[in-house]
Amino acid sequence: MDKHTMGRHRRISRLPRTTLASRAALAAGALVPTIASVGSAHAAAPQAVICTSDEPGLADKLSEDINSALDGSTATTAISLHDRATNTTCTLDADRTFDSASTVKVTVLATLLWDAQKDDRALTQEEKDRAIAMITKSDNDATTALWKQLGADKINGFLRAAGMTNTVLDGEGHWGLTQITANDEEKLLNLVTHVNPVLGEDSRGYILKLMGEVVPEQRWGTPAGAPGDAQVHVKNGWLERATNGWRVHSLGAFTGGDHDYTITVLSRDNATMDDGIANIEGIARVVHQDLNAPGAASARSAQR
Repeated sequence: MDKHTMGRHRRISRLPRTTLASRAALAAGALVPTIASVGSAHAAAPQAVICTSDEPGLADKLSEDINSALDGSTATTAISLHDRATNTTCTLDADRTFDSASTVKVTVLATLLWDAQKDDRALTQEEKDRAIAMITKSDNDATTALWKQLGADKINGFLRAAGMTNTVLDGEGHWGLTQITANDEEKLLNLVTHVNPVLGEDSRGYILKLMGEVVPEQRWGTPAGAPGDAQVHVKNGWLERATNGWRVHSLGAFTGGDHDYTITVLSRDNATMDDGIANIEGIARVVHQDLNAPGAASARSAQR
């Protein structure tokens, strides 16, 4: 049995979410040993939601609505988002570390492309096949193969280049136990969606393409409530462990038309996978609603 995985990842069927949550073997976004969590079960109290915006009233509205969405949730939740059209940011406990589960697969793909860029080469067909399976179906075997191919040195090299200074690889090589933060994941999404010296245009386009082709049953989370004219790019992660319950995470980038924003929500201490999904989608709906309200929409149009 490979130490990175405990079995073959299988595509999740179109089942009611109550069924999904009860079938842990199918719902594991990153199959790793069910051992004690790296973090303490007695986590510090979360920070307050902090929002800033160039659009009058938007920061206060987002803070109020995100707090309302979180009301009653017992999950430990971290948020980081950025809307470039209105220069709006919101963070909540965004430097807290979480087990990555399958969200690290975007980092794996970005590292693969970054490394290929340095050698001025295209991906091989085998690498493309593995990348497609890893992102669109969250295939664990494909991820393990690419993780081994790249090795910790190259992955850490990409993290340094990307400025993801708070992301730490697991000492025993379990990719799903990479320690991540919401702020670092937002740095990654920013690299994927905008011109930068780390990832070239073709690399960025390829990552967005695959995140836009995730299978329907895995397109929950941050896309909830997204406007119909937005191009939605998503990668989720889900993992149950012996302590801190379910980790349920969602990375989303929303482009096309007047849209240019990214949302990261990480969570743990969810009683079920469904609880984690509901928590993230409640946050996502108010964020999409507020960022696409008339005032913010006018700001977007002015940017065109």
